[in-house]
Amino acid sequence: MDALHILLVEDDEIDAEVILRGFRCQGFEPLITLAQNGLEALALLRDPLARPHLGHPHVILTDINMPLMNGLELLQVLRDDPNLRRSVVFVLSGSALEVDRRAAYAQQVAGYLLKADLEQNLPQLTRLLACYGSIVQFPAELNVQTGAPSVAVAVLA
Repeated sequence: MDALHILLVEDDEIDAEVILRGFRCQGFEPLITLAQNGLEALALLRDPLARPHLGHPHVILTDINMPLMNGLELLQVLRDDPNLRRSVVFVLSGSALEVDRRAAYAQQVAGYLLKADLEQNLPQLTRLLACYGSIVQFPAELNVQTGAPSVAVAVLA
């Protein structure tokens, strides 16, 4: 595999930059595609024109509280879609509510992380994702083309 591909679904530009900068500071440079909400994420995941260049993400990191389609709604759509239901999703949220954690785990998320703990836990998250990308064997359709940009920004009309 050339690079781990992460779809970061985050509406807060500052939070997205903290994550991107934190990964770089840790020496971790996966291919990251950004979407600002669940609708943009789904458009990217379902767009046949984006697939040849970006491939299918290996991991999705999603916020919960976003406009248009929140992270829990995105999870429900992912799990109901036969082509996307196996997506590996981590929730990265500002919500510490038990009801949100339960709802996320009911949709088979791989983990639920709090943004309040992000600065402290970013080195561990980085190691987790780097290790995941280096040891897990993915099917060929999930491989990313060599020479892809390290960050792809979703701009949808």
